Amino acid sequence: MQCEPKQNGHVRPTSDPQLSAVLITGGAGFIGTNVADRMLKDGCRVTILDNLSREGVRQNVAWLQQRHGRLVTVVAADVRDPAVVRRAVENVSHVFHFAAQVAVTTSLLDPRNDFETNVTGTLNVLEAIRARNNRPSLIYTSTNKVYGGLEDVDLRADGCRYAPVDRFIAQHGISEARPLDFHTPYGCSKGAAEQYVRDYARSYGLRTVVFRMSCIYGPHQFGTEDQGWVAHFLIRALAKRPITIYGDGLQVRDILFIDDLMEAFFLAWRQIDALSGQAFNIGGGVARAVSLLELVDLIGRMTGHAPGVRFEPSRSGDQRYYVTDAAKFRQATGWSPKVSPQEGLQRLHSWLLETRHGAPVELAVS
Repeated sequence: MQCEPKQNGHVRPTSDPQLSAVLITGGAGFIGTNVADRMLKDGCRVTILDNLSREGVRQNVAWLQQRHGRLVTVVAADVRDPAVVRRAVENVSHVFHFAAQVAVTTSLLDPRNDFETNVTGTLNVLEAIRARNNRPSLIYTSTNKVYGGLEDVDLRADGCRYAPVDRFIAQHGISEARPLDFHTPYGCSKGAAEQYVRDYARSYGLRTVVFRMSCIYGPHQFGTEDQGWVAHFLIRALAKRPITIYGDGLQVRDILFIDDLMEAFFLAWRQIDALSGQAFNIGGGVARAVSLLELVDLIGRMTGHAPGVRFEPSRSGDQRYYVTDAAKFRQATGWSPKVSPQEGLQRLHSWLLETRHGAPVELAVS
């Protein structure tokens, strides 16, 4: 069965015995789980390749297996193993490449592991696709960290947030015209990997698209201090434990709910031939920008309990301000986010309350 994106944002299975599945590397993670569920609900087969090392991913896999049974195949392995990747890429029509080392702090502690996972792992995926006669398309998730620390963006304190002095940036955010400036080993590895993804479209004719993502949040996210901060703040608040903020809390990010991201994925997939070789900023934009302090306040009003906050010094590579200008992707596809921060946070809050009492389920992995 080959799966193709449809106009309504869902996917359509078509009969082709040579193509049995879509591959999602890192498919047991937060984004991968949501994408897999959407596709499985539409009747497509999904293969997940994941080393199951992150907290919460086994719970995600168990949930997918309960809901979809044999339609989902889980391969417990690592993208750093080229032989495993080659086998996983066989007989698939499309690859979502989400597998990565995702934390700046971890990259600073172990830059070699960061490089091998993010760069070598991505090269393994690209080479496996290149070796196929009928090459699947690829969507790769990069990061806004490829733009560096943005220290040259002049900011002023405006209430509980920073605001850019430059009027254009304040109105639109950071666009793809911004020069790349890799900071920290994580920024270097993700930036190098995305350049390989783009160049394999130029050099070898692969159909690839890169998303430089801002802060994504939603159900099935088990956030930590290092990654997934929106969910992490809410999880800490529900547990009535203090939230640690690194810096002064005026830092601003645009946040994007997972459903809006998935719509962007399927639009890019449907138009992969026209968009191939390009990188796009994807995020909530100016209308969905919040500071850390503003999010803490929103969580307090939602839960009826003001979270405790403690402050620590800023960390290496932290951007004081990043808001996505997604105009390039919007103009190419018509995409725009629909879910407000208030609605998205409420949906994440409801999911966390529903799953706190869930019992773990045994996994079936190969």
